[in-house]
Amino acid sequence: MAMEAAGSGVVALRKSIGPGILFAAACIGGSHLMSSTTAGARFGFALVGLIVLTNCLKYPFLRVGSRFTAVTGLSLLEGFQRRNPAYPAIYLLVTLATGTITIAAVSFVAGDLLTNVPLLSALSSYGLAIAVLLVSGLVLLFGQYRLLDRLSKVLVALLTLLTAVAAATLLMRGPVGDVASSWISSQPSPWTIANLAFLIPLMGWMPGPIELCVWPSLWMFSRARDTQHTASLAEAEADFNVGYLISLITAVLFVILGAYTMYGTGEGMLSGSGLSFAKNLIRLYTEAMGGWAAWVIIPAAFAAMFSTTITCLDAYPRSIAAIQGLWLGDPTPEALQAQQRRRFSLWVVIHLMVAIGALIWARSGGITVPQFVFGAMTGSFLTAPVFAWMAMDTINHDPVPPEHRYGLGMRALSWIGLGFLSGFSLLFIANAFFGLGG
Repeated sequence: MAMEAAGSGVVALRKSIGPGILFAAACIGGSHLMSSTTAGARFGFALVGLIVLTNCLKYPFLRVGSRFTAVTGLSLLEGFQRRNPAYPAIYLLVTLATGTITIAAVSFVAGDLLTNVPLLSALSSYGLAIAVLLVSGLVLLFGQYRLLDRLSKVLVALLTLLTAVAAATLLMRGPVGDVASSWISSQPSPWTIANLAFLIPLMGWMPGPIELCVWPSLWMFSRARDTQHTASLAEAEADFNVGYLISLITAVLFVILGAYTMYGTGEGMLSGSGLSFAKNLIRLYTEAMGGWAAWVIIPAAFAAMFSTTITCLDAYPRSIAAIQGLWLGDPTPEALQAQQRRRFSLWVVIHLMVAIGALIWARSGGITVPQFVFGAMTGSFLTAPVFAWMAMDTINHDPVPPEHRYGLGMRALSWIGLGFLSGFSLLFIANAFFGLGG
């Protein structure tokens, strides 16, 4: 009987695994490939502590969606509505403002990376980005959640494996410079006001924006319909923790890649045109590791950006459609029944069209990859305190049963995280508008 119970528990857990992997797929993109790699290239291992700290301090907010849905049977957006009717409106406004920019930004990097493939090298990175968007849209419109779930698991497994192989190879081969000393003192130092313009975007998408807390909540309903199994609290949080741990590990792996291949030589990796980013990235890796590295780095990097593109293109429209259904009085706005499915499809098409328009506008304006992506990252960080408060406020009140609300330790970590996010946001604003620190 015990073995049977254990076996059924494993099956139930397997059926619950999905939303957490999608969360990891959404996170492992710009924050890892660009920010983490650049952090290692510019500062060695000096920012590993900040990356781990940011992940720890965002954790209580980002896991709210999985926990809330598991214990209440409601989406986190419904929880926002019950706690404060203004919360869904705030979420919708920010989602409408940032969604298409973020989708365009991550697809831009995915298309940029494809220019490293010999057969595609002569094509425009903007055109390839549009192709990535169109493929992602077709997957979502015709394959729906099931195909998204399967594809994301393959992509996350691929990029994690390939990145680990590359990092292990470099650790055995050794760094290009004296990177070991960067644990104590990096030259240049990242701890200056001038570097806020890099640190804020790094933390903004590390491991992801706080508004991602809603996404696993919505994906849990789709996963339950797909598997005919409703995840328990333990299963939902195990799934989320797996995705969160994968995201943290890959962030550190990309720091290792940047530090071991570029420390002391990679300062200009993100300079120049959008096209130069991908070329510089692959060139620096292959110079340090050998030509064979292109067969590892290019698939790993593209898998990271494609997985982020497709999950963002799913989650932003899914969130907007759910809020629309919530306000129109649908009995289960997250369920994507016939009417809800039409709303979701419509918002996917709208996001596709606007994101493609943003890419065309970016090309005409000569905006670079770093400007595009780091702008979206900065906006995510500056709105983080608002979403952090909404998540913390909702998980600690009705309809969450008292025994499933955050305890003293998690509440303390939440308050520390809220202070951390608010403090850095105010510092960035003060520097941007008042020239703090010169």
